[in-house]
Amino acid sequence: MSLAIFDLDNTLLNGDSDHAWGEFLCEKGIVDADEYSRANDYFYEQYKNGGLDIFEFLSFALKPLAEIESEELNRLHQQFMQEKIEPIILPKAEELLAKHKEQGDFLLIITATNHFVTGPIAKRLGVDEIIATDPEQIDGRYTGKVAGTPCFQDGKVTRLNSWLEKQGHSLEESYFYSDSHNDLPLLERVTYPVAVNPDDILEEHANNNLWPVLDLR
Repeated sequence: MSLAIFDLDNTLLNGDSDHAWGEFLCEKGIVDADEYSRANDYFYEQYKNGGLDIFEFLSFALKPLAEIESEELNRLHQQFMQEKIEPIILPKAEELLAKHKEQGDFLLIITATNHFVTGPIAKRLGVDEIIATDPEQIDGRYTGKVAGTPCFQDGKVTRLNSWLEKQGHSLEESYFYSDSHNDLPLLERVTYPVAVNPDDILEEHANNNLWPVLDLR
């Protein structure tokens, strides 16, 4: 069984679930729309440019989780899935997932976006497991802080290695699909790296190293 690893945002989705969640909170009046939207856009640009301070971002992104009751969070997320996520699930991405499943591969999503946002998306996509940034919880409530290593850049490698040790999988004959140069640390460690609708930096790196480049859009 080979490990088929997938980034989520702008890879399996035609958009960024983290940024979309922020937009959703603004639209529903859960947060101050002007202030939150400006910060949301700022951090998203930093991410795309490769200069994101992940801890600064997470202190911003996880704060609403600590301010909303769990039942309301779950209700909001169900609405978020219907309004924001279903429209950006890529049919070709679902075909790719199905192809790997038919081959008997283990399907793993690895994403910097926090697990509250992405866990239900992974379930919807039918993958076997997800590794995501974990929001801290105490007594069943989010604290607004991150637990453990954020699943971002080199942190993806750290989190994956820890998971591999516990689960007994290996990177032998493994695949990793991603759109972002932020994922180069992990792309360079798998057997079959694949650039999916890549940003300019990743596309250049992929071409220079003769990696496949896919268009799932």
